[in-house]
Amino acid sequence: MRHLLSLLVLALPVVVYAQEPHLANIRQLTFGGDNAEAYFSPDGTKLAFQSNNKKWGLSCDQIFVMSIQAATNNNIYLPSMVSTGGGRTTCAYYMPDNQTVLYASTHEGGSECPPEPAPRADKKYLWSIYPSYDIYTTDEGGSKEPKPLVQRPGYDAEATVSPKGDKIVFTSDRSGDLELYTMNIDGSDVRQITFELGYDGGAFFSPDGTKLVFRSSRPKTESEIAEYKALLKEGLVAPTNMEIYVCNVDGSDLRRVTTLGKANWAPFFHPDGKRIVFSSNHHSERGYDFQLYIINIDGTGLKRLTTESMFNAFPMFSPNGKQIVWSSNRNQAKGTRDTNVFIADWVE
Repeated sequence: MRHLLSLLVLALPVVVYAQEPHLANIRQLTFGGDNAEAYFSPDGTKLAFQSNNKKWGLSCDQIFVMSIQAATNNNIYLPSMVSTGGGRTTCAYYMPDNQTVLYASTHEGGSECPPEPAPRADKKYLWSIYPSYDIYTTDEGGSKEPKPLVQRPGYDAEATVSPKGDKIVFTSDRSGDLELYTMNIDGSDVRQITFELGYDGGAFFSPDGTKLVFRSSRPKTESEIAEYKALLKEGLVAPTNMEIYVCNVDGSDLRRVTTLGKANWAPFFHPDGKRIVFSSNHHSERGYDFQLYIINIDGTGLKRLTTESMFNAFPMFSPNGKQIVWSSNRNQAKGTRDTNVFIADWVE
């Protein structure tokens, strides 16, 4: 039996596992549904995230913001919805003013949730690249009409903001492939920065704003290339073979960080700018067992961070580097498959 210490803090169960020594004072912030991509506000007091919690009347992901203190003190705390409630949303991120939220949504393509990929005979796990995704900003209370920042036919999503407050990086299919682009904070000066065939996405800036880290599936063989292109024509991506890459903000000095195989994704820079935390199933024989790892930017020093549950992903360090937030299906209510947001103090 695992050795663990259970403590009661602020009326919520706090669990510290001996096998997760870098994570202390773990607290659960959401309770029910699938809650993912929770990212800190610039002042570190709030999180923007997406949820499909049916108890909140949702049919698919919508964008919410929460006060970390309120969620820690009260497990019936209800976050505020930022998005319109129409369509499907993804990838929320705070803008530099600490009050505006950036996110992608399909709501102008229709108020209904766009369909999930149909089951396939080969049972491949696929992501939909909805062409109605555009990038919007709105106030964190959701009281203003969303303002289009990137609006065009085709996929535009996965936007994040530089800590310097000057640039945004996002993924778009405007070239005919899924590449990374940067733009100014007001949406001007859009520049393509990756050019190789394959899906480049989920990019984040380094703490000093000079580099990017991202996930990429880059097909090499003729059969891999043919499959990738065929799926892309259907608006689909198979995210089962991805590695972590870094480059400068202008796309120069592109380097592959991991060579682990399987799916390595959801990377984020450690506050020292020299390490990257990410999610991976490379260790798993079954495929669906995602744990958090940390690795040096040069690909050395791989170390596993989590051991609990079968899914841990979307890690992000707080602006001051003292905390880490991520999504996990640990502590599930009996009979559920919920994925919730957790926060912990980071221990070196």
